[in-house]
Amino acid sequence: MTNTPDDQTGGHMEAQKGDPADAQTGGRAGGQAGGPWGVVVGVDDSEEGMRAVEWAAGEAERRRRPLEIVHAFVWPLLGVPLGVAPDGPPEGGLRHDAERVLAAGLARARAVAPDVEVTTSMPEGASVPVLLHRSQYAELLVVGSRGLGEFGGLVLGSVGARLATESACPVVVVRGPGDPRGPVVVGLAGPDDAEALPNLALPNLTLLDFAFAHAARTTNALTLAHAVRPARSPLFEDDKDDGDEGDQVPVPTDDLARRKERFPAVAVSSQTLTGHPGKALMHAASGASLLVVGSHHDHELGALLHGSVSQAVLHHAHCPVAIIKLGS
Repeated sequence: MTNTPDDQTGGHMEAQKGDPADAQTGGRAGGQAGGPWGVVVGVDDSEEGMRAVEWAAGEAERRRRPLEIVHAFVWPLLGVPLGVAPDGPPEGGLRHDAERVLAAGLARARAVAPDVEVTTSMPEGASVPVLLHRSQYAELLVVGSRGLGEFGGLVLGSVGARLATESACPVVVVRGPGDPRGPVVVGLAGPDDAEALPNLALPNLTLLDFAFAHAARTTNALTLAHAVRPARSPLFEDDKDDGDEGDQVPVPTDDLARRKERFPAVAVSSQTLTGHPGKALMHAASGASLLVVGSHHDHELGALLHGSVSQAVLHHAHCPVAIIKLGS
């Protein structure tokens, strides 16, 4: 195990060199000189946090990237005693508690992916700013569905909800186990979203790149889901013809064909949804291994006020949710 420095900026880990496959990883391109760090997971002492570590370890192994386990240590900022109480046991104290959280996370990661390079860090600061700093250099940021000790986040929502709108890299919020062999479901913007996203093709292609790459890594099928007005299609009408998704899915046929050619092992189907997009997507993803959605809001409050689909599924989906930041 390697520990990164415990500073307020979030520490440092040597950047990994990029490779020609980076364009197919579904992660954020770029980062510091030398490429993104890899997969970063925020952890606390909750079971949700530990499940996030396990999911992140598996994803790091699939991506052939290192994993950093981060526990934000907020207590120094609050001016409370960190060490052992005068009459307390030698293993007591807030700092020792935090070290045990990291040790437990490391053990869970090792059990899932023993060959992955893992580092741990305990930077001083609140969860959201610490993880947002990490997102500037990470390929993927992973958190649990609750916890992380973020007091301020209780006003509007969870740490995951804030990271989903402000992170510089894709975020996965691990909600429930999902079905590991279930399909990867990607929610695509349809004609009804044209006001918020005038050029639908570009954000949809961004989501497709992430979803195709993940489905290829996990050898799962891929479902392309998009919503239309109720009068245009019956509820959850399945497109059974795998060769005609270009006529139904709001993605240029040539662009979809290129991705199928790049990932020939991924079985692709499409599904047309009606009703509230968030509820419809959650229904479509009821047996999914991962739900992929886009976010075009810069702050959680704006997303909530505008009825963001990503925020809706983030709070209610029964499988891990990947949120990809799209252009506003």
